[in-house]
Amino acid sequence: MKKAWWKEAIVYQIYPRSFYDSNGDGIGDLNGITSKLDYLKELGIDVIWLSPVYKSPNDDNGYDISDYEDIMTEFGNMEDFDKMLSAAHERGIKIVMDLVVNHTSDEHPWFVESRSSKDNEKRDYYIWKDGKDGKEPTNWGSAFSGPAWKYDEKTDMYYLHLFSVKQPDLNWENPKVRKEVFDMMTRWCEKGIDGFRMDVISLISKPEGYPDAKVVGLYGDMGICANGPKVHDYLKEMNEKVLSKFDIMTVGETAGVTLEEAKKYANSEGNELNMVFQFEHTDLDSGEKFKWSTKPMPLVPLKENLSKWQKGLDGVAWNSLYFCNHDQPRIVSRLGDESDEFRELSAKCIATCLHMMQGTPYVYQGEELGMTNTVFNSVDDFRDLESINAYRELVESGLFTKEDMFPKIAHKSRDNARTPMQWDASENAGFTTGTPWIAINPNYKKINVADQLKREDSVFHYYKKLIRLRKENEIIVYGKYELLIPEDDNIFAYTRSLDGKKLLTVCNFSKTEQKFDFSGYEKAKVLISNYERDIRENSILKPYEAVVLLLDNA
Repeated sequence: MKKAWWKEAIVYQIYPRSFYDSNGDGIGDLNGITSKLDYLKELGIDVIWLSPVYKSPNDDNGYDISDYEDIMTEFGNMEDFDKMLSAAHERGIKIVMDLVVNHTSDEHPWFVESRSSKDNEKRDYYIWKDGKDGKEPTNWGSAFSGPAWKYDEKTDMYYLHLFSVKQPDLNWENPKVRKEVFDMMTRWCEKGIDGFRMDVISLISKPEGYPDAKVVGLYGDMGICANGPKVHDYLKEMNEKVLSKFDIMTVGETAGVTLEEAKKYANSEGNELNMVFQFEHTDLDSGEKFKWSTKPMPLVPLKENLSKWQKGLDGVAWNSLYFCNHDQPRIVSRLGDESDEFRELSAKCIATCLHMMQGTPYVYQGEELGMTNTVFNSVDDFRDLESINAYRELVESGLFTKEDMFPKIAHKSRDNARTPMQWDASENAGFTTGTPWIAINPNYKKINVADQLKREDSVFHYYKKLIRLRKENEIIVYGKYELLIPEDDNIFAYTRSLDGKKLLTVCNFSKTEQKFDFSGYEKAKVLISNYERDIRENSILKPYEAVVLLLDNA
C-alpha cells in the first residue's frame, strides 16, 4: 500500500462560528481560532478542516458563498486568515478549506449577472429551465424542503437549487465555470493552504435530459443527481489542472456514494480525490422515510456497514473515519450514554472503536471532550434552516403532530453539533463575553476544556493518547481489517494485521458486563484501555469497556 502524509494524519474540524469568539460579538472568528492553536497542538492533531469562512449572506451558515476570495466580516478579514494560516504552520498544523462549488449564493456576482437577462454572458453559469405545464421543470425536491426549482419573474424561467432557494446550482457543463473554479482553487493553494474538503461534490454533474424522479422524497430528493454521468470527468480535470500540482489533501463529501463509486473517487492512482465521506453508517438510526428519528444507532448493522467499507476500500482506495461533523448530532447521544455514570466511558469506547480502523480519522470540535446533544425547548431555539423547514413542513402537512415531531427534530438536528465549544465553567462556557449566536449546551459546567485538561483520566487525554498511538504504530494506519463476532449485539471487536503484528480492538457498547474470549492474546501488550485494569484476568468486559491489544509475532 502506498504511504502518504494524509493517510497518517488526524484531522480536526472547526466550525468557526462556534469555536471561540475573540471580540465579544457572540460569533466565533478567525482570531479566536488562532488563539486556541496551542490547545489543538497539545491534542496532537495534524490538520484543521475549516468550515466555510468566505464572504456569505449566511442563509445556510456560510455554505452560501458570495465571494470565494474574501472573508465573512463576522469572522474577520484576509489579514486575520493569513495570520491564522501562518500560526498554524508554525505549529506543524495544516489548514484544509471547505470548498463549496456545487452552488453559490444568489448574491454572488455571477448569479446577479446570470439572472439579469437571458443573453447575459454569465447566464449559463447556472442551470435555467423553462417550466412544464405551468409547473417546475422537474419534480425534484430540495434538501431543505419544497421544490428544487425557483421561478424567476424577470426572465420567466426557473433556476435549480438542490439546497436553499438562495443557493443556486452552478452549471458544471459550462467550461467557463470549471475554469473559474479551478483558477480560484489554484490561488488558494498558492496562498499556502493544504487542501480542500469538497462540499456535496458528488452532485455537480446533473443527469442527462433532466428526467423526473421516479420516487419523490417526502423530504429532499437529491439521489437522482448523485454520482452523475460526468462527475468523474470533472474531478479528473480538476485533479489535472489544480490538485496534482500541489502536495495537498482532498476529501469529497459524496452524498449517495456507493462502495464502487468510492473506488473511483478515491482511487489509489490518485487522479481524483484522496478520500470521500460516505453516509451509510450515519443513516442507520434514521426514520423510515427521512432522517428524523429518536431511535438509537443499532450496533450489528453498524459493524456490518463499517466493515464493508474497511474491506471494500483496502488497497484500492482510502477511508475517512468519522462519526461527528457539523451536520451530525453528537455521537455520544446516538451510540453512547449521556448519563454521568457512563458518558466519559462511552465517549472513550466510541473513539477507540473508530480510531483503530484503517483510514484517516476526523475529530469534530468538542468530540474530544465527549460533548453531547443539547436541550431544545421550542422551535425558536433552532438556527438550522434544515431543522426549521423540516419541522414546519412535516407538521403542516399533517404527517406528524407537533408533539411527535419535536423530539425527532431535537434529537437529529444539525444544531446539536453547532452549539459553542465549551472552554470552561464561566458564563457562556468561556466561548464569548457577548450573547452567543446559538444557546450554549446547559451541561457546560461539567463538560469543558479547563476541567479535562486538569484530569489525566479525561476524554481529552484519552483522545490525545489515541492520536499518539496512531503516530507510533503503522499497523493502526495501514493494517488489514477483520471483523470478529459480527452478530453480537453488544461487542464490536476486530483485528488489524501488518508485518507479523496483530492488533485486537474490543469494545463493549452496552451498560452490562459482557464476556469475550482473549485466548491467544495472553502475551499481547495493552496499548490503551478506558478502565485501569488488565481485562484478560477474567475476560469480562465492564460497561462501555474498550481495550486494544498488540501482539508482535514478527
